Amino acid sequence: MHQQRNKKSILTVYVGLAANFFLAAVKTGIGIVGHSPALLADGINSTSDVAYGIVVGVFMKLSSKPPDDEHPYGHAQMESIAAVVVGAFVITTAIAIFWHSLISVYQLYFDKKISSGASLAALYVAAFTVGLKILLTLWTFAIGRETKNTAVQALGYDHRNDIFSALAATLGIFFGRLGYPWIDPLAGALVSLIILHTGIEIIRDSSSDLMDTLPGMHLATQIKNYVMPIPGIRDIKEIHAHRFGPYLVVNIKICINGSLTIFEADKIACQVEQKLMTHIDFMRKVHVQYHPEIWCAPEA
Repeated sequence: MHQQRNKKSILTVYVGLAANFFLAAVKTGIGIVGHSPALLADGINSTSDVAYGIVVGVFMKLSSKPPDDEHPYGHAQMESIAAVVVGAFVITTAIAIFWHSLISVYQLYFDKKISSGASLAALYVAAFTVGLKILLTLWTFAIGRETKNTAVQALGYDHRNDIFSALAATLGIFFGRLGYPWIDPLAGALVSLIILHTGIEIIRDSSSDLMDTLPGMHLATQIKNYVMPIPGIRDIKEIHAHRFGPYLVVNIKICINGSLTIFEADKIACQVEQKLMTHIDFMRKVHVQYHPEIWCAPEA
């Protein structure tokens, strides 16, 4: 299951990388030849997508390495680092698009150099980009939900942002050909704000994994529902869960009858571990501590 998950995640990264490489070459070339500043800017956006796609691919490869002495729970946190990289590039893209929009406004009102006659080929390429990115977004999000890979989910958001930026370029080229060049920078500025918000969300979510933010009450309730019915357990004293990429490591303290033998107490602890490992997805390790019930009494 673990290997299959890694294969799907890495495939998603490579397919996105190949698509962005193709789009970067086509959009940049047609943007120059077809006299379309909007398409050229979107081509530069795809070029940056290629650059960080390579970086993410490297991190994804590293995340699939097996556990070792220094990383006993594996290297899955590399996925969160890759997501942070995606978020940083998304924010950079937003700033670049907004800056391009400001320059376009300046040229429109002062230099009078905004082209209103981009070629029809530029319009077709921009529209094709929208369609391709819609397909990539749907597919990438589906893989992200299946694998719970934060880096793949971040790439899905980036593909979605590319839909907006390509759509802005399409509208800019279309209305520019009709004699309304101001549509291009206006659409670009609005899109850049959407992209900026997405980049911040990606970094916030992936950083919470790296900062070891504890899972919410839902997981704690789920653990209690599985553990409390086990015979011999009187109460649960503490639950601490730690993330390692999509995987979980749980430390749990249970209260048992103090008259039980060590063998009986250890048998209960093994049942707790087996129950949680079996029924909770992406549970990698469970550490169980048991104490006599009298020690678990609430403090006065």
